Amino acid sequence: MPAERVPSVLRYDAATDGEGEVGMFRTRTRSKRALTLGSIIAVIGGALTLGAAPAAADGSHHGRGEDHRIGVPIPTVTGPVTGGKGAPFTIDDISQLSAFGYVQQEFFIQGTARAFGKVGTWTTDGRWTATPTTSAPYKTRILVRRPADPKRFNGTVFVEWLNVSAGFDAGADWGFGREELLRAGYAWVGVSAQFVGVQGSGGIAGIAPLKTSDPVRYASLTHPGDSYSYDIYSQAGAALRRPQGVDPLGGLHARRFIAAGESQSAFRMLTYVDAIHPLAHVYDGFFIHSRFATGAPLFQGTGGTVPSPTRIRTDLHDPVLQFQSETDVAQAYTARQPDSRFFRSWEVAGTSHADLYSVGAAAVSLLGCTVRINEGPEHFVLHDAIRDLTRWVADRDDAPPHSPRIRVDANGNIVRDQFGNALGGIRTPPLDVPTATLTGINQEKNGFCGLFGETIPFSAATLHALYPTHAVYVAKFTHAAHETVERGFLLPVDAKEMTATAAAAPIPS
Repeated sequence: MPAERVPSVLRYDAATDGEGEVGMFRTRTRSKRALTLGSIIAVIGGALTLGAAPAAADGSHHGRGEDHRIGVPIPTVTGPVTGGKGAPFTIDDISQLSAFGYVQQEFFIQGTARAFGKVGTWTTDGRWTATPTTSAPYKTRILVRRPADPKRFNGTVFVEWLNVSAGFDAGADWGFGREELLRAGYAWVGVSAQFVGVQGSGGIAGIAPLKTSDPVRYASLTHPGDSYSYDIYSQAGAALRRPQGVDPLGGLHARRFIAAGESQSAFRMLTYVDAIHPLAHVYDGFFIHSRFATGAPLFQGTGGTVPSPTRIRTDLHDPVLQFQSETDVAQAYTARQPDSRFFRSWEVAGTSHADLYSVGAAAVSLLGCTVRINEGPEHFVLHDAIRDLTRWVADRDDAPPHSPRIRVDANGNIVRDQFGNALGGIRTPPLDVPTATLTGINQEKNGFCGLFGETIPFSAATLHALYPTHAVYVAKFTHAAHETVERGFLLPVDAKEMTATAAAAPIPS
């Protein structure tokens, strides 16, 4: 069918059939039937029972105002929260919220969460059975960023399991995907699902968990431990999908809920998808970003660990898009599995677990990294992944393209070209028309910095040999951007931005 052109990149509707023409990049189309308006995004009562009926065999779902059967209690919601230092604790870049007409609000959710135990023998295929064991009271927070004008909302809620690797809450996927989330009209919800982020004793560079960062605002919060984190995350999604009293989404008509987690949160997302989602039925799709080989423990203590490598179960009816940087491939290559009807794995060459765009120059300075960290285009490919996953959840026959795999040798070492850049994987213009070595790995021994990859600019002589004139460089870069759009891994609006940056770059110097 012909593409339906979208007149503005600031408005995206899951029912459209293309990205619209931007500059020289023509509309990308798909050979597919018209999108359905099923359900999509949320992650992380009048209690609903654990034994609720499973999703329909065809994978269909319903909006939150319809008969979507979920298998978790719905917690009590209070807020918007005020007091304390006067604003929610967050380290995320929210500088563009007002420019895109967004508001940020914080809510508390509280209830009784369950821990889970294993049933039968668990193997690496992820087809696991879990059952509730103990229960404990909890009270935590969710952070909501949404369009103030309901007309700007695209119907999809992106629910992120906040990352606590540094000892406090961080919206890692917000950091990578914020531009697409804002311009396309998503609602984003961050869930403080883990003990460390609420009342742990850690932190870095003077940043601390909630109860330490603002003792007044968060005085009432309590977390019983990470054995209960999976159910807390489910209940956060249930509160969004089936609000009782206070509606954290401010009355938005949400049709789709997508669960998301990056890095340490991706490890927990693996265990959630394989063991908890078949019981909870809260989310319509999953974005697993930067996982390593093994899922997180199901419960704390002896016996809680899960099989390694951990693979995504293949009997799901809800889409899972796994998104791997070059750093992650080196850690998780033993867990690779083929794509299937409801599973895709994207591997992006030249990218790292975290990079300059996602963490910002200030964070790099605070962490004391001594190398020039990765400046690759991971966020641009991730923008396309968000949009493709949204389409896929809306129409289960509209799966994202298959990604080439990054080449690794028998020992899991990434195979590289003469410039030190990875071979294989999703290619982007900075890899196919290089001006630097972009890797997901460096030898930095300082804490997190080793996960930030490295950028090693080419010498002036190398640049002149590759690109005798600036026009040659721009022409090659523009062609590579066009090819990436055609392959389905780059949005036209982002290709235009990348090409404009290349045109302004002094190459060759």
